[in-house]
Amino acid sequence: MNDFKYYLDNGIFDIQDGKFKEAIEKIDKSIDLKNDFEISYFYRAVANQALKNYDDAMLDYTKALKINDKMTDAYYNMAEIILTRKDIINPNILKAVEYLEKALELDDKFIDALFAMAAAYKKLGKYHQALEYLEKLLQIEPQAVNARALKKLILQKYII
Repeated sequence: MNDFKYYLDNGIFDIQDGKFKEAIEKIDKSIDLKNDFEISYFYRAVANQALKNYDDAMLDYTKALKINDKMTDAYYNMAEIILTRKDIINPNILKAVEYLEKALELDDKFIDALFAMAAAYKKLGKYHQALEYLEKLLQIEPQAVNARALKKLILQKYII
């Protein structure tokens, strides 16, 4: 079989089954056959992110975005990597904010991106901006438990 879509689809199925190494092998074959399809790079990045191969994931998200700069989830996932990595002492939170701004520019109701933006601003000590994003999120999803908890924490601990 030398159809790139066959390998990509099977790689995506492997991701859904938690078989990330196998997924990468199949998606590599897909990319060998067609190296200008952003979805292949995106899913290989997802698999690498799951395996904590963050640098490889960032490279693939970047490649996907070079092909299609409207991939909301790629921007979000890149920001998430920056915000959650434990192996970097001083992560570039401003870069994460930049990625999240792109994601929200493409989808202003992207709940996870709104929450991540609030978390990023909290890390930067910009509590009022964090609250603005939490308010936007809560207007869309009033019962969002994590957003309500973070809002309460910021109000009680940081804004007196």
